[in-house]
Amino acid sequence: MLIVVLKALVEVAGLALLGQGILYLLAGASRDQNVFYRILKTLTMPVWRAVRFVAPRIIVDRHIGYLAFLLLAVVWYLLVGFQAGQCLDQLGHPSCERLQQEYVKRCEAGSTEACDLLRRQATPPPEAARP
Repeated sequence: MLIVVLKALVEVAGLALLGQGILYLLAGASRDQNVFYRILKTLTMPVWRAVRFVAPRIIVDRHIGYLAFLLLAVVWYLLVGFQAGQCLDQLGHPSCERLQQEYVKRCEAGSTEACDLLRRQATPPPEAARP
């Protein structure tokens, strides 16, 4: 569950950074008077500060947004991979329902590996796909 929450927080921060970047381009010099830009700036400020703290001083401040988005994308990718690994160990978890459905479909299609994984996870494979 912690992985799902962390992934959701990273997604919100990433989308806020993306929205802030789009408004940066659209609003131009008057972006600081734009209410939505200020809201997104407030949401992304912790990410900016964390990246500025970690990043070497050679990276200029105007590139911190790009670096923050890149780091959030890498963290999101790692969390998705970790969640997928956890789901392969615990297919019955509620956050793994889509993966479980995919393995049931594969088992129904005749994949013995999918049926074996479902058996190991104590998830009975479909009747029609049992050998």
